[in-house]
Amino acid sequence: MPWFAKIESGIVDKSTFDQYVPDHIDYVKQLNQRGHQAKSGYWNRRGGGMLLFEAESMQEAEAIVQQDPLVLNNCVTYDLYQWCLVVGD
Repeated sequence: MPWFAKIESGIVDKSTFDQYVPDHIDYVKQLNQRGHQAKSGYWNRRGGGMLLFEAESMQEAEAIVQQDPLVLNNCVTYDLYQWCLVVGD
């Protein structure tokens, strides 16, 4: 399956953002249970974060991102990219 990266920037205050983080974590766990090999984290110096995951197509990847609680609750803006893996397992 192709890999995809959602690169995001927060657009709400930290307390609003933080109230949706547990739901986001649960969502990433659900993605993993469905075989998407999802990883989520934030940039130490840059701000914002990234969700890296596998999906069958850009269309499926967009549908996955649209169900992320951080997106559903208007906490982030994002760009979605297909990541073309050159070296790795």
